[in-house]
Amino acid sequence: MTSDAPTTPPALTLDDVRAAAARLRGEIVDTPCLRSRTLSAMTGCEVVLKFENLQFTASFKERGAYNKMAQLTPAERASGVLAVSAGNHAQGVAYHAQRMGIPATIVMPRFAPAVKVENTRRFGATVVLEGDTFDDARAHGLALARERGLIVVHPYDDLAVMAGQGTIALEMLAQHPQIDTLIVSVGGGGLISGIATAARALRPDIEIVGVQTERFPAAWCAKHDSAREAGQATIADGIAVKVPGALTLPVIRRQVDDVLLVDEDDIEQAILLLLEIEKTVVEGAGAAGLAALVKHPSRFRGRHVGLVLSGGNIEPLMLAEIIERGMVKS
Repeated sequence: MTSDAPTTPPALTLDDVRAAAARLRGEIVDTPCLRSRTLSAMTGCEVVLKFENLQFTASFKERGAYNKMAQLTPAERASGVLAVSAGNHAQGVAYHAQRMGIPATIVMPRFAPAVKVENTRRFGATVVLEGDTFDDARAHGLALARERGLIVVHPYDDLAVMAGQGTIALEMLAQHPQIDTLIVSVGGGGLISGIATAARALRPDIEIVGVQTERFPAAWCAKHDSAREAGQATIADGIAVKVPGALTLPVIRRQVDDVLLVDEDDIEQAILLLLEIEKTVVEGAGAAGLAALVKHPSRFRGRHVGLVLSGGNIEPLMLAEIIERGMVKS
């Protein structure tokens, strides 16, 4: 006798994140997690930065990609993997697939930044440019995976991927146990779901705050019981996701305290601050956490805040334009 009752999706646990950390040991860069004296003085709180933009592919996405592929069977590895991504996830999958000897096909929408397309090809992946929207690219990729029998490595809606991203929280809290607030950018929700699961299990009193752009506010809408249309484009292309994942959204609702919105000018200002103060290059999504901190200083005053600089893959021309606009404003 079968039941038609809906099944509860499996939940991510601290043990999953710890197992991911064991798999990742020696396979990714142990990125610095450092206090910023200048940003702390500017914002009125203690600011700790996790430099995930210093991963080999300049993004945290390597963590989840490797953790997923490390658990594939020999037969699954031989058949190959497929990922649909506009950038950082594509590079993470391609890079570790090459290291592990796994054939990789990456489907990217036609608007994907050229630097990310070329970097993905450089890692030996077969790149398929398809679709004028991410949804079109995803539909094509899923059809291709079915047709060719490839294992899909989802950019966020997968427990193994979420667990890999959550290892960031283990590292941050081990090095800086005084952190009482984590500010994390949100696109599909894989990063904040993994981080929130691990951090909340270790420190039930910790505050987890998500950040989205005003142009792509899906998680903000879910937390605030609101409805807003998504825009067409944002400087933070890494978090330009219209709908969070089926696995990540319940975690966001349950484990994340709040989601804040920032606009394009806020993100540009944060990119410039990190360039000028920390001498580090971040992309729009990587600067979103600092953008929220600078926009809402009273919200975090006196707290010990951890920020994840999630990625550094920004088009050189875009960075040049941001610098030029910043010079004009100043």
